[in-house]
Amino acid sequence: MFKDGIGVFLWKLAVALYLIANGVLGLMGGGDYHTILTGTMKFPSIIATIIAVLSLIAGIMVVIEMFGKTIRILDYIALGLAVIWAAYIVIGIISWVTSPGNTTIWYMLQRLGVHTMVLGSLLITARKGNR
Repeated sequence: MFKDGIGVFLWKLAVALYLIANGVLGLMGGGDYHTILTGTMKFPSIIATIIAVLSLIAGIMVVIEMFGKTIRILDYIALGLAVIWAAYIVIGIISWVTSPGNTTIWYMLQRLGVHTMVLGSLLITARKGNR
């Protein structure tokens, strides 16, 4: 369980908890990205709900990966989710740049840091089956 060290384990655990919580909150109509997608970016609620489901799946996948399970199909699912997450990061940056009065640079850097950690964890999960 700690083959990569306790620090990596805790990082993956934090990312998994974040993804699972945001997935559940998104399904309930809340959460970080659901609010941003529907409120700030004016995306339809169905898209935010689909992303909530994907977030929940990604969180579960990170947990599965943490315990050393390498299922080939999870690699492809994680890679697809990583691409979606990268697009979400770009959309978030564009949204912030086009309406900078909504948030401070510190808030944006905080959000960017969290989402970059999630993206990194998904990419790590995606390449596990390639060993």
